[in-house]
Amino acid sequence: MTIKKRLFWSNIFMILVPVMAAAFVGILCIGFIWLAFINGFGIEIHDQEEFEMVCTLASEKVEDAIKKESDFSSLEPLVDSNGMAIKICSGKEIIYSYGTQTADDNALYAAADSLGNRATVTQNGRVLNRSEIKVHGMVYILYLSGGYNHIRSYEDLKMIAAIAVILIAFTIFLSILLTNRFLTRFILRRIEEPLDILSDGVHELRDGNLDFRIVYDQRDEFQPICEDFNEMAVRLKDSVQKIQQQEKSRKELIAGISHDIRSPLTSIQAYVEGLLDGVAKTPESQRQYLKTVKTKAEDLAHIVSQLFLFSKMELGEYPENPQPIRLDEIISATIASLQEEYAQKGLKIDTTLSPITLIADSMQIQRIITNILENSLKYKNKEIGKAYITLCKKENGCRLSFFDDGPGVPPEALSHLFEVFYRSDPSRQNPGSGSGLGLAIVANAVQRMGGTIMAENNEEGGLTIQIDFPNEVIIDEKNIDC
Repeated sequence: MTIKKRLFWSNIFMILVPVMAAAFVGILCIGFIWLAFINGFGIEIHDQEEFEMVCTLASEKVEDAIKKESDFSSLEPLVDSNGMAIKICSGKEIIYSYGTQTADDNALYAAADSLGNRATVTQNGRVLNRSEIKVHGMVYILYLSGGYNHIRSYEDLKMIAAIAVILIAFTIFLSILLTNRFLTRFILRRIEEPLDILSDGVHELRDGNLDFRIVYDQRDEFQPICEDFNEMAVRLKDSVQKIQQQEKSRKELIAGISHDIRSPLTSIQAYVEGLLDGVAKTPESQRQYLKTVKTKAEDLAHIVSQLFLFSKMELGEYPENPQPIRLDEIISATIASLQEEYAQKGLKIDTTLSPITLIADSMQIQRIITNILENSLKYKNKEIGKAYITLCKKENGCRLSFFDDGPGVPPEALSHLFEVFYRSDPSRQNPGSGSGLGLAIVANAVQRMGGTIMAENNEEGGLTIQIDFPNEVIIDEKNIDC
């Protein structure tokens, strides 16, 4: 049950329970008073008309009993049913008496006798009727008394009513107090429990336990909060892992930069010292030294340029100019400008390209092609290596693929191939194998254009790099050809 529903029902019960308790006690009090009136629990009230009727009936019964010379036992039910007392006198002699007399009755007898034949007197709620019955020349005096036995006044009745009111008020107060206490526990228990669970979860995360997850199966307002907490814990763990990975990459970046810059600098320094020390004595050897220095300086400039480019791309500060371009024509033009140079270095390039118009930055496309081909050139293990480029349309976009016949990479290295400064040569003892930034720049550029990149080893040897661009960046719609 949700907390909202619990609050609703608690408000209902806070009204119903006291009302029902007060009604129950009130009914009990009314029932008690009613039973007292009806069954004679010390309370007997008769109006004047009823009292006169009882007196007349009693006189008739007494006269009939005297005439028949029978006892007066027939009067007892009448006396008992009306809560009265009876006394019959002949002169000053009491010939019959029944019922409970009170201390006030003697005064009432005297008062009634002073009034004569038929009289009715009252005192303190007690009523006495005196009547004379003449039978066979004899005069009999009949006294009938009734009214309150234990509670004899209106003040006593008011006292009972006041006690009933106090009892009802106390019942209302007690029911409100107990209901409030129960419902407070009923509500707070459902609030305190999830709060304790959330508090424990926060403490676990604070103490570094990022794998902690809250288990909460109640369907109330706290369930989405607990689910959000678990999602937050997942994201926090991913964020921490990402930060740790970034810190590791930063350290590797610094180590890679230091290594890759130190290697050409060391070579430059050694050859310059050789020139200064006169090691190269002939013009031909000096020229060879200077060519090596120039080559190492170019390598150094290339590393710095690649690093600067990657930093700009990572910071999002690299200028881009996306526009519709014929991707196949850009690839053909780039290959044409590089083909002769690469052929001299021992890499033959072939292409199969379908006409595709793409929204992209042509400079980025040229950089992607150049960096991948440089990677194939640097890692070729044959005198004449081969690279093959294909471009074809797919159902969900287009695919640009690069194949070479080099040595490939170890399977465990495939997932790291596009990381910064990653090279399959972990000892980095071969500076000529590149800086490790080329493929990282390629991956960054592809992702900025909304594409994906992957690498896999060929079954017959070599490496394949596939780049997929989505339909969103493709303008013309050609038949699927791959």
